[in-house]
Amino acid sequence: MPRELTTRVVQDPSDGFRFLPHLETTEPPDLRVSFDVLGGGRIRARMSGTSVPALVGTEHKADLIARPDEALGAAARLRARWNSQFVDFQPVDDRARDLRKRQRPYAVAADLSGEPEDELREAVADLARIGESLLFDTLLRGDDDRIKAFRTFLHSALSKEGLRVRFDSDLQLPWPMLCVSEESTASDTPLGALFARFLGHRHQVEHTGDAYAWIGPPRTAQQKPVVSLNHDANLGRTTRADEVAKALAEGTACTVRTKYKELVRDFEKPDLDEQLMYFWCHGEFMANEPEPHVLVIRLTDAHPFDGLTVRELRASHRNSCFRPLVLLNACQAGISGASADRAFLGRMLIEHGAQGVLGPHIAMPQAFAAEYALEFVRRYLRGESTAGRIAHELARHFAARYRNPLGFAYGLHGGMDSRLELTSGGGA
Repeated sequence: MPRELTTRVVQDPSDGFRFLPHLETTEPPDLRVSFDVLGGGRIRARMSGTSVPALVGTEHKADLIARPDEALGAAARLRARWNSQFVDFQPVDDRARDLRKRQRPYAVAADLSGEPEDELREAVADLARIGESLLFDTLLRGDDDRIKAFRTFLHSALSKEGLRVRFDSDLQLPWPMLCVSEESTASDTPLGALFARFLGHRHQVEHTGDAYAWIGPPRTAQQKPVVSLNHDANLGRTTRADEVAKALAEGTACTVRTKYKELVRDFEKPDLDEQLMYFWCHGEFMANEPEPHVLVIRLTDAHPFDGLTVRELRASHRNSCFRPLVLLNACQAGISGASADRAFLGRMLIEHGAQGVLGPHIAMPQAFAAEYALEFVRRYLRGESTAGRIAHELARHFAARYRNPLGFAYGLHGGMDSRLELTSGGGA
């Protein structure tokens, strides 16, 4: 006669399946756009989501004329223009002599509300024109019916406001700095209308690719946020950097690191468990043959720390509790070279557990970087909003209040839905 056997589970082998990183744990984005680099340097564009018309049984798809080196070259040109024509903008008089009372005005202050309107409008209009051209005239150019349809549907979707947009792409472009077109292109277009063209102003935006965080068991909510400040103590003394440090330490369990050996010591720990990891330091690209460049950051002791170091220290801790959101406030921390992706610091942090990395796509002025960090840290530590929503709010905040577009130059590599988890009664 059949009878039920008594069983006792001594292992849980399904954990390795239940926590696979590709299993979606949040609602899907309103728009997902993919640019896949195929053999022979071809690019296949794909698009789906509730913000575009649904196609029966498939997604929007087109094989592009553009090649990866063209798109990456146009992106490098865009970033260079932001640095040369905005960050390093120098007013001159009628005889082309520097106005000494206004030395690099867009770099030395975050609040540009006192700067001449015409100058600002001219600079921002130029950046918007190049940002639109990169997306629609370079990457999505062509008269093929599929490309034309794809371009039309994408422009229509991006012209809306308030979407959650994921660029799941092999091409790492400065997405928040790209733009949609407007009917009015007059030279006297209001500054606010120019700001509204940038994707970073219109939407929550994140970039993803084949680097994604490994998801472990649900994290236990903390009564106090667990955070860290990893910084060059000599950097930003005339900025609000000290206020950022105080905001990080208030009501939290905060670890401060200023030296390479301290980073190495803690990154080697399997139980490194921080919810917000903040870096305030210099970033630069170094030659690393045969790879063309490797992004490195330096704390007070100036010893280079890079993505390969992260991989060396975290390789044996793949399923650990390391799952912070990382604010990498270092110059060019949001950039990766076309053939140096594996050495990209943000990419390595994500592959070894980080929920996401937020960093600038350009050489960010210290004055603005400190203001941005202060606002982001304060809002994120409240545990009330996601990183994507905060980044979007800050881009609009600095554009509206300070007339400054540099908030569009911060990009999220993953992490759009990251949120600080606190127990009831906790908080900063």
